[in-house]
Amino acid sequence: MAPYIFMERNGIHIIDLYKTAAKIEEAANALKQIAKSGRKVLFVATKKQAKEAIANKAASVGMPYVIERWPGGMLTNFPTIRKAVKKMTTIDKMTKDGTFDNLSKREKLQITRQRAKLEKNLGSIADLSRLPSALFVVDVMKEHIAVAEANRLGIPVFGIVDTNSNPENVDFVIPANDDASKSIELILEAVCGAMAEGLEERKVEKLDAADDKEDGEAPKRRRVRRNDGAKSAQQAAPAVEEQTEVVAETAE
Repeated sequence: MAPYIFMERNGIHIIDLYKTAAKIEEAANALKQIAKSGRKVLFVATKKQAKEAIANKAASVGMPYVIERWPGGMLTNFPTIRKAVKKMTTIDKMTKDGTFDNLSKREKLQITRQRAKLEKNLGSIADLSRLPSALFVVDVMKEHIAVAEANRLGIPVFGIVDTNSNPENVDFVIPANDDASKSIELILEAVCGAMAEGLEERKVEKLDAADDKEDGEAPKRRRVRRNDGAKSAQQAAPAVEEQTEVVAETAE
């Protein structure tokens, strides 16, 4: 982290905030493009200071997040995680179709506990049907397993990295204090704000594309009608000529 440290005072390393600001902007622009393209970013923060901020900000832009224990193999063994999420969906179906009511009290209790555990660990990634396009991590030391899995699969990692961490495995480094909730909130506000802009631009582009498509179809329909009219005129021409010849012969 030496390139990002401004100075050392009383054994405490002070981060160069100019570099932090530049790195936040760089990360925000990259995340905006990911959101604009309709891809998902998985937010990860299991430390107490970041849990609430991550849950609120990630949910505000419709992105999945992990704030409880990181389930090992979540990325490298993603199909197994999807099976666990489907199990949660199956339990919900049982509740709706009445199957759950026919079970014994003991079975109901076991299934309810299982559903609660799945909801706690995987509820926030229920809509993640495929691997995320990027990982946003608070405290890369604590979430080293998540970072390692992302590196193994070639998934870009965005990370808030403190002076006691190694930024080597992070693609987009944001040098900052990862223990201060205020610091985390400010960074999340910046990057999630950029992602919200990307999502809004995506909506506008979709609407413009739909309008262009409608405008393009209207002239096409008019051309078809003109062509049909021309075709009808061509078909009618021989009949008109025959009638003209008959009238001329009668006059003679």
